[in-house]
Amino acid sequence: MGNLVAIVGRPNVGKSTLFNRLLGERYAIEDEKAGVTRDRIYGKTDWNGIQFSFIDTGGYVKESEDIFQQQIEHHVKIAVEEADIILFMVDFKDGYTPLDEDVAQLLRKMKKTTFLVVNKVDSPSDSFILGDFFKAGFEKIFPISALNGYGTGELLDELTKHLKHTSSYEIKSNLPRVAIVGKPNVGKSSLINVLLGEERSIVTPIPGTTRDAVHSIYNKYGHHFILIDTAGIRKKTKIKEDLEYYSMLRSIRAIEQADVCILVVDATMGITHQDLAILRIIEENKKGIIIAVNKWDLVEKDSRTINRFKEYVLYQIAPLYDIPIFFISALKKTRILQLVQAVSQVYHNLHQKIKTSELNRILLPFIELNPPPVYKGKRIKIKYAVQLPTPHIAFAFYCNLPQYIKEPYKKMLEKKLRESFSFTGCIIDLYFREK
Repeated sequence: MGNLVAIVGRPNVGKSTLFNRLLGERYAIEDEKAGVTRDRIYGKTDWNGIQFSFIDTGGYVKESEDIFQQQIEHHVKIAVEEADIILFMVDFKDGYTPLDEDVAQLLRKMKKTTFLVVNKVDSPSDSFILGDFFKAGFEKIFPISALNGYGTGELLDELTKHLKHTSSYEIKSNLPRVAIVGKPNVGKSSLINVLLGEERSIVTPIPGTTRDAVHSIYNKYGHHFILIDTAGIRKKTKIKEDLEYYSMLRSIRAIEQADVCILVVDATMGITHQDLAILRIIEENKKGIIIAVNKWDLVEKDSRTINRFKEYVLYQIAPLYDIPIFFISALKKTRILQLVQAVSQVYHNLHQKIKTSELNRILLPFIELNPPPVYKGKRIKIKYAVQLPTPHIAFAFYCNLPQYIKEPYKKMLEKKLRESFSFTGCIIDLYFREK
């Protein structure tokens, strides 16, 4: 299971800026106005060969009257409880404030590994005047500038010393690992119970009944794999829990452990913002994807309903398109076997290795007929392609001017690969390298 790092602090100390800096992309909104980050945002990165995930949270304000701020407070508390390591962020220019102390009080209770990150330190000379921040009571203090990157390398070096290369939760098995994920109350537990043929997960109409990830063995009809369900009643904590947020964190944990993910969506609600957020996390982790549209028995249907709904789903999840979509009813046990068969097929697709000779026999004539567009008067020549020995599907194309290959051409090559080989349900990465 992956390592989870939460970035927390009061509003406007630069949490989203640090999040974007560490991930190398502008995922989170950055704004001078406090409280812009209301939703937590997830991202995955690695440092010194160790992979870990970040959760960016909104600014924490204790017992605020503002309804958005109250929700952020719930999110921060849950993120802190779920994380393996906490980055507690403060603002060097403001000094250590009473609002910072409110955050520190929360973190001290949690007894998690916590690094105090003093942001907006512009030069090494500023690092010598950090005395005000020692009153927070945290041993490790890191002066950084999230904006220009000063000090972030040292922070990551220390962070990775405390992260697990392999987690104690990791499943010691060669069986395929299949995660059942989705937002609360879409029928994940009902689907698990149908698959296993027993009441392994408590099923109620109350959203959020199921919490912790539970592993079960599925071995029926010639299919054998481990099911990861975000299920199992969790002990109540003292904090008020935002169930959608909790579900998202649990989904992250399950997705990172899995080979194939079944995203369960509610046919009566359609594709929601949270469905798409979970789908993006599956995509970012390069896992196999299957979409199960549950509660199909509750939808009024005619002869074209399935086709229309499938078109709607594909429109919502674009640019993804080569994804198996099944219309099921866990309650009525319809199309469950087809779903299981798809799991085995997607797992097989994920692990197939295409011989270099076969790959080039198909691709090179296609590339010759459809060469990359001339760029600034220069012709781009792709010499050959190979499949890379990565855990997910990836190909390298060797050519004379890789920097001039544009996104539309990459999409065309991906489409050709999908037409020529069976990669349904798989994320494909294409890399272009100079020969």
